[in-house]
Amino acid sequence: MARALVKDAQGKDVGEITFEQTKQGVLVKGTLSNLPPGQHAFHVHETGKCDAPDFKTAGGHFNPQKKAHGILSPKGRHHGDLPNLYVGQDGRVQFDTFAQHGLTVKSMFDKDGSSVMVHTKEDDYHTDPTGDAGGRIACGVVEKAE
Repeated sequence: MARALVKDAQGKDVGEITFEQTKQGVLVKGTLSNLPPGQHAFHVHETGKCDAPDFKTAGGHFNPQKKAHGILSPKGRHHGDLPNLYVGQDGRVQFDTFAQHGLTVKSMFDKDGSSVMVHTKEDDYHTDPTGDAGGRIACGVVEKAE
């Protein structure tokens, strides 16, 4: 089990995301608020750092197998590629999804850790390496949880 406490670029709490290993993959659950309404790309990133305001210290998408980006990519996809989030007009989103493409809770705790990122735009599920997801608006370092 792992979790990430997510903050925006101003350091305000946005919510929490949990990661639970199952036989079918990783169950990713979260409740986030104070986000702009609309679709937002959502990824696990390769480094466990979230230095505001741009969160560039999180690195790129978690991609230990060096695959192309995107759920629709015919050559596979990054382990950190997750479905877009749909944020309501009230700025809130609650979600449950499965990561079934190589991501494991254990793999997120490599030597430099991992983080989870919310982007300004939706992921187009194809453009390599970022899905044309735009800037980074919220980030959380993945930590071990009981």
